[in-house]
Amino acid sequence: MTTVLKIDAETLPRVLVLDPPISDAEFEALCRENDNVRLERTKEGSVRMHPPTGGWTGSGNQEISRQLGNWHADQVSGRVFDSSTGFRLPDGSTLSPDASYISEERLRTLSNGALRGFPRICPDFVIELRSESDSLQELKDKMNDWINNGAQVAWLIDPFEQKVLIYRPGSSPEVVAGNQIAGDGPVQGFVLDLGRVWKCYQD
Repeated sequence: MTTVLKIDAETLPRVLVLDPPISDAEFEALCRENDNVRLERTKEGSVRMHPPTGGWTGSGNQEISRQLGNWHADQVSGRVFDSSTGFRLPDGSTLSPDASYISEERLRTLSNGALRGFPRICPDFVIELRSESDSLQELKDKMNDWINNGAQVAWLIDPFEQKVLIYRPGSSPEVVAGNQIAGDGPVQGFVLDLGRVWKCYQD
């Protein structure tokens, strides 16, 4: 791709199929040129576009990130990432969760400077928050992609149904409803107050 494409989020489709698929360097350049739109690259090489969120989703994302960040501040290990972070995964895709955590042990496996661009690592824990424009099936497929690429735990939070689907390797998704959810594995001790998240969806 000799010229970086400028994306118009209002007129272009949500998924762009480029032939031939763009390289890692070209995808990073595309993201830098279009920093007003969150972009992901599927394992097939298509580019998936996420326009800016609405108020409900933006508020919900902030609340989830705040709570995860508060928990992490007490751990003093590992690192938390927000929704603007892209991860290069083993299957060739570059995906961005709404919130994520990588343990200190796995961070030590990265070389110096590896976090400067899109890190070549799959987070240990990811959260995806469904927005009104999201296809539920596409989000479920994405959760399976996270697990298949190495995530130990992945939460799909659906504020419209007020439930969470928990994905883990080797098992079917677990459905949790209520006003809180407790983390396990890499985020043992983290408790997300879902009641505060649900309030973000009230006018």
